Amino acid sequence: MSSLLPALNEVPAKPALHFPDQILDYPTLRSLAFALAGELRGQFRVAVWATPTAHTAVGVVAALLAGVPVVPLNPKSGARELAHIVGDSTPSLLVTAPGVEPPPELGALPARSVDLAAVPGPEPVPLPPVDAEHPALVVYTSGTTGPPKGVLLSHRAVAATLDALADAWRWTDQDVVVHGLPLFHVHGLVLGVLGPLRRGGTVRHLGRFSTDGVRAALTSGGTVLFGVPTMYHRLAEAVAGDRPLAEALAGARLLVSGSAPLPLPDHERLWAATGRRVVERYGMTETLMNTSVRADGPPATGTVGVALPGVEVRLVDDAGRPLDAGDGETVGELQVRGPNLFSGYLNRPEATAEAFASGGWFRTGDMATRDSTGGYRIVGRKSTDLIKSGGYKIGAGEIENVLLAHPGVAEAAVTAAPDPDLGERVVAWVVPRDPARPPSLEELSDHVVGQLAAHKRPREVRFLTALPRNDLGKVLKRELA
Repeated sequence: MSSLLPALNEVPAKPALHFPDQILDYPTLRSLAFALAGELRGQFRVAVWATPTAHTAVGVVAALLAGVPVVPLNPKSGARELAHIVGDSTPSLLVTAPGVEPPPELGALPARSVDLAAVPGPEPVPLPPVDAEHPALVVYTSGTTGPPKGVLLSHRAVAATLDALADAWRWTDQDVVVHGLPLFHVHGLVLGVLGPLRRGGTVRHLGRFSTDGVRAALTSGGTVLFGVPTMYHRLAEAVAGDRPLAEALAGARLLVSGSAPLPLPDHERLWAATGRRVVERYGMTETLMNTSVRADGPPATGTVGVALPGVEVRLVDDAGRPLDAGDGETVGELQVRGPNLFSGYLNRPEATAEAFASGGWFRTGDMATRDSTGGYRIVGRKSTDLIKSGGYKIGAGEIENVLLAHPGVAEAAVTAAPDPDLGERVVAWVVPRDPARPPSLEELSDHVVGQLAAHKRPREVRFLTALPRNDLGKVLKRELA
């Protein structure tokens, strides 16, 4: 019996996984996953070649049922990164879709393909229960400050975060979650696949994101949309001229954005076209989900909401002292603790110890403010988004939102540069809407000063044809620097 995915015990007669080329109902998923789980029992760790297909979902579910930790692999990873992850996690088996030719870095691993056309066998032999503290997943970080670290996520942590989100989002077995997210990270795999399956609902994966795909899925039964800011930006660009898309979004029960802040101009364009607000939440690989705007609460555009049930959140100053902040202005580092936290970094006890403050508080490295309602607004990463200029602490995010509201700006990012007088100065990286007529520094500076304090104005502007982004649409600011 599965405590993480109880719907596989009850086997509702409804679709569980809906991919463009494959629909599996719960009885079929149960049969396939339990049969494969019987084969996987006894494996040390299982690497899954995480293509956006039903094969990936079945392979992950089977490994979880068998109590074997899953190492999701990004099919777009380079050779060096793949070699590091495989060498660090030492999986004993590779699970793939049929016909996949593993890259040379995985060639030494025995492979097992997932056959979705397999004839269901007799009722599977019951599997022993899996301890809640046993690792469910080993998800690797992006490696921005060194080689990627393997984050050990237990069955307890996954269950805790999904149940907390069910409370915040009123998530039920009637929901059909639509998304086109990759399946090698927390957002797409844990929230987007295991989340619906834990509730007994349906995963409607688009295979690859498109506005046409979103429209079709939401008008044919989809109730919840998960996406990253890049996806919502494309929806915001298209929705004003696409009435069926606007109606599809307006008809969804919940629109959820995560993995990075959603710019305010996109919030407002979607609201104007659909009358619906996009809900934001905040989490990390190491913590899973920490806060969210609640589905049953007031609109909270521009914040990531309040602490989820069971999660403690606080702000601390540079010395690690808790801040009694609730004014929406005082900036501090956000720290969290609760059952959603990871168990540690694989093979990195020193890094694990450094990640925690006394009392079991995890240092997120994210800077935030808290308002009087308990809602948090993420200012940015302490390492890349906090600018100390002329004695002020400036969050890059609020300047980026203002720049994006300028009619001549298509994309914008803000970083710091050393300054002999101010310590650091604000630098704007801008993709102009019309490359032949980019806005001037003076124009952008005046635009910012018209909405924010003068010390937050850009003192330098650099133009690009596109901002560097990762698979989740996050801007890679270290590449800008």
